[in-house]
Amino acid sequence: MTTIHVNGQPLGVKVDAETPLLWVLRDDLGLTGTKFGCGIAQCGACTVHLDGEPVRSCQLPVGEVGDKAITTIEAIGSTPAGARIQKAWLDLDVIQCGYCQSGQIMSAAALLASNPMPDDAAIDAAMAGNICRCGTYVRIREGIKEAARHG
Repeated sequence: MTTIHVNGQPLGVKVDAETPLLWVLRDDLGLTGTKFGCGIAQCGACTVHLDGEPVRSCQLPVGEVGDKAITTIEAIGSTPAGARIQKAWLDLDVIQCGYCQSGQIMSAAALLASNPMPDDAAIDAAMAGNICRCGTYVRIREGIKEAARHG
């Protein structure tokens, strides 16, 4: 049995230490907001926070998590930056199909938590690797700027 700390709760899971965190979250804990996209940590759909830092959960073995706090899309709205990002996403109708958006929101929330007023270069750097197949990049950037204005 491995104990991981997810969304403020210590949870016991009985999985192999090499199991990717993504599958533990989705299959064992029922937290399906974090999506499988590419499986090689290149698209960002599986992004979660590990001690506040965005990480790709599809390639992170659960055995490497240790005592670090995992935050998923299901709980990001309880953080100040996450709440602002989610509100901006809704206010500006950022989402098109929505599949990538949990990862986009997680990366954007981590950016605002560390840099409350990011410029375009900081946004580009933080969001690099988050792929949106619908091409909503302009709306995503505007959502981040809107959330920053209300910080």
